[in-house]
Amino acid sequence: MNTNSNSYTIGYAAIMVIIVAFLLAFVSSSLKEMQTENVKLDTKKQILSALNITEGDAAANYESMVKDYILNPDGSLTAQPADSFQTKYADTTKLHVFECLVNGEKKYVFPVRGAGLWGPIWGYVALNDDKNTVYGTYFGHEGETPGLGAEIAKPAFSKSFLDKIVSRDGNIVLSVVKNGKVQDASCEVDGISGGTITSTGVNNMLQSCLKRYKSFLSSSAAPAVDANSGATKLEAAAADSTVKAVCSEAKDSAKVACVNLVDTVKKVVKEELNK
Repeated sequence: MNTNSNSYTIGYAAIMVIIVAFLLAFVSSSLKEMQTENVKLDTKKQILSALNITEGDAAANYESMVKDYILNPDGSLTAQPADSFQTKYADTTKLHVFECLVNGEKKYVFPVRGAGLWGPIWGYVALNDDKNTVYGTYFGHEGETPGLGAEIAKPAFSKSFLDKIVSRDGNIVLSVVKNGKVQDASCEVDGISGGTITSTGVNNMLQSCLKRYKSFLSSSAAPAVDANSGATKLEAAAADSTVKAVCSEAKDSAKVACVNLVDTVKKVVKEELNK
């Protein structure tokens, strides 16, 4: 066999390519399940990060704290099976809501997706039980500029959203404005200095994605709290009605008691006079 011939070289190269391709396909297939589980675990870590939970076993924390639901058109939620966990939430026909229990308090996490300067950006927004106050956020990106747009993934940017309100009068007001241009600190966050396009992308992402959850967020309006008693207005009204009923009943009982007492006194006096 002439090992210096072109046919030998081409044949040898073809065989090596086939063998390497086969090995790569085999390794990829063997690791596919592990890779899928790692992506799921990373997604769960991101959701937990929005809840300000970065320590401990992420899988165990997610299992014990988080429940995955799909939002129905009427604002109600339908629970999802554990084996249907998603890692991408671009499908707007299935809006996911994560109901979480953190230190005995209920929280809600909403996935958001958008576009930055160089590629996709995404995040998770966690709200308190009132469904209107930010408890925490997490943001990620595929290829934003280091030191500029990529700063959205840093804790400092996420923390700037704490305690901001999401909606007012039925409108989504949570927003990211140009750095140094905040006018309403209750709902506006400073954008990244030098990362204007990425900051605008985050703002558009929040506005468009959270707007889809308005049916759920609008049902969040908790009963107003009575400043003096700490009870809700509904509770206060019920208590007031109960008190009035009790007082009325007490008055009626007192009247009956007084009439009976007078009758008894009259009877005693009459008996004494007849003696």
